[in-house]
Amino acid sequence: MKLFWKNQLPLLLFYLLQMLLIPVLYWISGENRPLSIVLYGMLISSVILLLYLCYRYVQHRQLYAVLSLQHTSKDYLAPLGDSPLPEAVNNLMQRMDRQYQEQLNTHVTRMDQHIVFMNRWVHQMKTPLSVIQLTVQELEDDAAASIQEEVERLRKGLEMVIYTSRLDRFEEDFQVESLLLRQTVSAAVSENRRLFIRRGIHVEIRVDPDLSVYSDAKWLMFMLSQLLTNAVNYTSGSGKTVTITAERQDLDTLLKISDQGIGISPEDLKRVFNPYFTGERGRQYHESTGMGLYLVREICARLGHQVKLESTVQEGTTVQIIFSANAQR
Repeated sequence: MKLFWKNQLPLLLFYLLQMLLIPVLYWISGENRPLSIVLYGMLISSVILLLYLCYRYVQHRQLYAVLSLQHTSKDYLAPLGDSPLPEAVNNLMQRMDRQYQEQLNTHVTRMDQHIVFMNRWVHQMKTPLSVIQLTVQELEDDAAASIQEEVERLRKGLEMVIYTSRLDRFEEDFQVESLLLRQTVSAAVSENRRLFIRRGIHVEIRVDPDLSVYSDAKWLMFMLSQLLTNAVNYTSGSGKTVTITAERQDLDTLLKISDQGIGISPEDLKRVFNPYFTGERGRQYHESTGMGLYLVREICARLGHQVKLESTVQEGTTVQIIFSANAQR
């Protein structure tokens, strides 16, 4: 209704001007008509205008409802009326919707092709990496250790690529089940044991062997691997410890990964989960891609978990994954 009156405002102003001109014209012409006759004529004209406005509103009410965003996205293409203007608007919207759907389908097809290409490329790269890794294991000099570290970095980079590409199709690639948390944590630590050994960092696991959570084993392993890699990469010096603890809090389960690293600046804390954000500390370490914590947050959101982060500069960082009891049900 508000949009209707806005649209009719020029007509109403023009009508008001005409009504004011009628007594002026009578006065200029010298005709001495009774005021009651003049007012009666203006009243009849106003009634006719009101009937016309009512007719126009009824005729275009569906169009005004759509333009006022009172319709949902599901029925915005429904017929808007039989008069020429609503029909023209409806035809225009249908043409635009067809163009949008065609562009969307083209974009989706290209994205699917891109994802397929990336997945195939990653799998093709894994084969030569495995061969290099097996070859390097037979060598024992310092160069072999350096090559092994770079191979491990490449492997993790490829893993991040493939998991990032799968994120858009997450609903098709996950299975929630009951997992023993300590067993999963131990597997993630074992997977990254070479990284801990090279950096001289110890791992302390304080998780009850009987503690279980509901999650997806593959995605949870990936998240833990990302968090453990961050804990090691942002810890300078050897002899330090990464501590992994878990506890029940009411009906939820809290998993904490704490390091003794360089920490995160207070001004960067609110942005560490943004994609590609490395921050002041991240720029000091070239291993940072700015994608690890972003992927952890996105995966947690899709699995119904929560992730929180606390950090103090030069003291360390604690990342907390909360397995919500509501999500587990």
